[in-house]
Amino acid sequence: MDLRKIKKLIELLEESELAEIEIHEGEESVRLIRHHAQQAAQATHQIPVSAPAPQAPAAAPQPAAEGSGGGEQSAEPGESLPEGEVVRSPMVGTFYSAPNPESDPFVRVGSKVASGDTLCLVEAMKMFNQIEAEFSGEVVAVLVEDGQPVEFDEPLFVIRKG
Repeated sequence: MDLRKIKKLIELLEESELAEIEIHEGEESVRLIRHHAQQAAQATHQIPVSAPAPQAPAAAPQPAAEGSGGGEQSAEPGESLPEGEVVRSPMVGTFYSAPNPESDPFVRVGSKVASGDTLCLVEAMKMFNQIEAEFSGEVVAVLVEDGQPVEFDEPLFVIRKG
C-alpha cells in the first residue's frame, strides 16, 4: 500500500470522530486506531517490555557514523537541517538503518538513491515497514540513530535532489 494513502488515512482519522479505520487492498491491509490519552500512557509503559528493539541496534550505529562519506556526519536533532528535501516518518515506530544488525545500512550520508530505493525500516507493532525514496538524489543527512523511536512526521533524512 502506498505511503501517501496511509498518510491520507491518518489525516482522515485525525479530522474525524472515528476511533478506528481498517482498509483492505488486495492482500495488504492497514488498521489505524486512535488512542486516548490514558491508553497512550499505558502503551508507552508497555513498549520497553514487549519490544526487542533495544537489543538489535547495539552494533549498527558505530559503522554508520564511521562510514559516512564526503566528510559530512549525521545531523543532531537540535541542529539546522542541510539544504534538500526532508524525508519524514510516515508512522510512529522504531527506526532501523539496516535489515539486520550484521548488515550495512541501506544508505549513509553521501549515498546516491533512486526513486523507490529503500532508505530504512520503521518497525511498528512488530511489523517492519520499508521507507522508500520518493525521488532520486544524494543523502546529505541521516537525522535518526539506529534503534531510536520515531514519531509520525519526524524528519529521518535530508536528500538533495539531483
